[in-house]
Amino acid sequence: MKSFPMFINVADKTIVVVGGGEQAAQKTRLALKTEARLLLVADALDDELRQLVARGRATQVSSDGLVDALQQARFAFVATGCAGADASVAGIARDVGVLVNVVDRPDLCDLTTPALVDRDPVVIAIGTEGTAPVLARQIKTRIEELLEPKLGDLAALAGRLRNAVAHKVPRARHRAFWRWVFVGAPRRSFASGRETEAARAIKEAIDARGQVEQTAGKGLVSLVGAGPGAADLMTLRGVQRLQEADVIFYDRLVDPGVLELARRDAERVYVGKKPGAHHWPQDRINRVIAAAALAGKRVVRLKCGDPLVFGRAAEEAEALDAAGVEWEVVPGVTAALAAASQAKIFPTSRGKTQRLVLATGHSAKGAAEPDFVAEARPGGTIAYYMCVENADRMARALQSAGAPSDLLVQVVENAAHAQTRVFTGRLSELGQLVRDEGVSNPAVLFVEWPFPAAGCERAPRSASKAASRRSDRAAELSVV
Repeated sequence: MKSFPMFINVADKTIVVVGGGEQAAQKTRLALKTEARLLLVADALDDELRQLVARGRATQVSSDGLVDALQQARFAFVATGCAGADASVAGIARDVGVLVNVVDRPDLCDLTTPALVDRDPVVIAIGTEGTAPVLARQIKTRIEELLEPKLGDLAALAGRLRNAVAHKVPRARHRAFWRWVFVGAPRRSFASGRETEAARAIKEAIDARGQVEQTAGKGLVSLVGAGPGAADLMTLRGVQRLQEADVIFYDRLVDPGVLELARRDAERVYVGKKPGAHHWPQDRINRVIAAAALAGKRVVRLKCGDPLVFGRAAEEAEALDAAGVEWEVVPGVTAALAAASQAKIFPTSRGKTQRLVLATGHSAKGAAEPDFVAEARPGGTIAYYMCVENADRMARALQSAGAPSDLLVQVVENAAHAQTRVFTGRLSELGQLVRDEGVSNPAVLFVEWPFPAAGCERAPRSASKAASRRSDRAAELSVV
């Protein structure tokens, strides 16, 4: 290594930033994460830096005061925007014994600024000695996916309670206690936004002299939304649950790239759900995920899209409740929104549409046919899931309810996959479009019914009937 990695304590120390433009502002934003005093050496500052000075977070020093400012500095950032001036300031800094970082000049740098994963007080620095900053940012992104945003808060709480643990918990239990805090229920609670619950559990465990073994072995089922396809559309929390899982139950629509985000040694169980041909009946899935959790395993039930949107998560949650198993839902990007982004559709648009309805075009065996027109009226977009087989019936139902036959319809097949296809047509042609293009599920069908132009209002029949019923009801009340 040419550079020795270390963390420098700058609390109540001075960091100097030389320059007053955007480059200087970038370095100042980095320094603002610390508790250091900031001196900005420049005769003129941009608006962002002027605001910092006005709020008292930084102090401006004229260029005449450069040497005096540097003599106070722990280190300095040099970002004047002029190559000659940067080199001159770097030389002056070295003359007074101050280490410098010069923007975009690794040959003049004593210090380089790493890419940071900031979960204060947990901070991870990634450096390439100035050779490959893009690579450093890519590595940072991967680590960001692994560490939940609230991890720093948990670490800070642990730091505040460390003395209490030292006094109340026998030394022989320290390792198991802290492992429970950072691997067990407290960390899961923090990650899910239940900080108060986690803090209470930790304090109760401290008062119990660190006896946490009886709770550490309980399993958890995470109903995780894998998103519509592409692995990089997974949420950070979803990736974290995959990294923690002992066993993963997944469906046919989950992209293989998503499973690559899981731990290498996690067990993967394909449950093979397919409309009309369920290799694994739902009740069997309910039983096996509950059994795995009751055996003390961390379970992920991985579902395409968002478990809360036509994902049958409610059935699994009810079964887990009945079995006494703790569960959580980790939302994902639902297929309709991913499909809309790929087709460059705006499902809501001011003055045109103000409602987005998510509807299913497929019913469970033995259930009533979907109601295709319940929310159909001007000013809205309806996204129909799994409606390919019923495209003709859906189109006829909408037109019978008053929808114009020339409404714009867009069909997105395999949203967020390499095989994505997008088609556009008119409502009256939808069935034929689906057949001609050989569209198959998974697909989302969008029907946009904008507000009518001024003077051309045309109410749907269903809406007219509803208005008539309201009028009749009002007459009845007036008589009473």
